Amino acid sequence: MRASAAPVSAEALAHLRTVTGHDFADLERLDRALTHSSARGRTGRDYERLEFLGDRVLGLCVAEMLFGEFDDADEGELSVRLNALVNADTLASVADELALTPLIRTGADMGNVGSARLKSVRADVVESLIATIYLDGGLDAARAFVQRCWAQRARHVMAARRDAKTELQEWAHKAFAETPQYRVLERTGPDHAPSFSVEVRVATLPPERASGPSKRQAEQSAATAMLVREGIWPAENGGQAS
Repeated sequence: MRASAAPVSAEALAHLRTVTGHDFADLERLDRALTHSSARGRTGRDYERLEFLGDRVLGLCVAEMLFGEFDDADEGELSVRLNALVNADTLASVADELALTPLIRTGADMGNVGSARLKSVRADVVESLIATIYLDGGLDAARAFVQRCWAQRARHVMAARRDAKTELQEWAHKAFAETPQYRVLERTGPDHAPSFSVEVRVATLPPERASGPSKRQAEQSAATAMLVREGIWPAENGGQAS
């Protein structure tokens, strides 16, 4: 979508109300949420400030959702789930699900916003929409939107992320008929705050190394790194478990 006389067309507004479940109050702000910096010449404003706010609101809403949904999960598992649910891949998939691409305003030199190369733009717009909803209706409105678009993802998409060592073992058995081998490379720090460096090897693949405050957490991080590197799990925040 390019510049038009009205901030947001009636058709676009109707579509956004339907897919978000929100009745937008400030149409100028909504227009800004859909405007990439390459197209800000029309108004002098783009979605970057809204994206900043939306990122924080999304993180809070997803963290709250996970905290209530997975009451037996420790901090490490919750962090891995959170990272996967707020990364660019997930946000871009939400944008695609809501059919936002035709509504995003960009400069003529940007190319196809629906391409994999520009998934970050689609992800940014989702965060900007969350900020717009939050500024319109507060945290309850933002929470309702996040629940609408992320609840199923939180319950099902992340199910395989519960335990990286188990996932790696099952994959290694299927792919190589071998079990992953873990080795502690180094233990440093005082007894009350140790740090473990661990290496994991699978068959003839290059090893992966990771560190953590316990042997188990270091092993989980190393297993996660190998799963991401081998394309079994999507990358998020560098692929390291928290």
